[in-house]
Amino acid sequence: MSRIATIDIGTNTTLLLVAEVSGGTISVLEDRATITRLGRGIGKNGGLGQEGIDRTLAALSGYAVLARVHQAPIFAIGTEALRRAPNACDFLCRAAALLDTPVEVIDGKREAALTFLAAKQSFPEAAAQTMAVVDIGGGSTEIVVAHRGRVDSCRSLPLGSVRLTERHIHHDPPLADEIAALRAEVVGHLAETPFPPQADQPCLVGVAGTVTTLAAMAQDLASYDPALVHGYRLTLPALERQIDRLRASTQSQREAMAGLDPLRADVILSGAIILDEIARRVGSTYVLVSDRGIRWGLLYEKLGSG
Repeated sequence: MSRIATIDIGTNTTLLLVAEVSGGTISVLEDRATITRLGRGIGKNGGLGQEGIDRTLAALSGYAVLARVHQAPIFAIGTEALRRAPNACDFLCRAAALLDTPVEVIDGKREAALTFLAAKQSFPEAAAQTMAVVDIGGGSTEIVVAHRGRVDSCRSLPLGSVRLTERHIHHDPPLADEIAALRAEVVGHLAETPFPPQADQPCLVGVAGTVTTLAAMAQDLASYDPALVHGYRLTLPALERQIDRLRASTQSQREAMAGLDPLRADVILSGAIILDEIARRVGSTYVLVSDRGIRWGLLYEKLGSG
């Protein structure tokens, strides 16, 4: 029996997983997600803001306590915001001191690989066919295309819910030309991204907070329930209904929507549009939602699961 704690420090959210492994069975001891907005500002000057740094360090401090209570060694990774920020070094030093271990800043290819590993373990039947896995983060979007468990292509695109919101959305509700510019940027990046032929009927798996939030909203969940979100099939009509709602709503109206964390209300529309455009490119009629992202992929990697 062994215990492992994995931490994913993302642009928008900082996540913790503490798991106990015994005889091939994984038991979740802690599964936490805190919206810390470490990457607020990356769509402008690229630097980490002090408020985001403070929120993220506070979350890491609490996570470190939980890991120690469970006597679980910590493995921590950082993604797009920490890849890009010119002032990341100071944050990383302070984070390492809190966690008693360094934070590994991974590149987009490794981020995508961990996302794919989590999806492969979560949905083995889908992985046995043609599968496209998309992880929409605050600063970047990772897309992995695989056939029968073998990765054919792996891309990290500079498309994220925080980044695109800061770049394009300046009114509340957003203006039509702002939405059009945002979509145009997404479409431009996706045009250069390889996808499986639609004739292969690929399964589209969506990972991370944007996708799980949209699944919770589609079900009108008063409180987030991983059991109802993981494995949920978010149809394209349901996704488009959420986009229409979000486009017509003000910030305060979005904050009151069931299934939507108020702290994500300002950026969820951008993330939903990214997902919508990817689904159109893949030609899938639904998105298979995964509540198990990079932190799970890192866990499987440490366990030697392929």
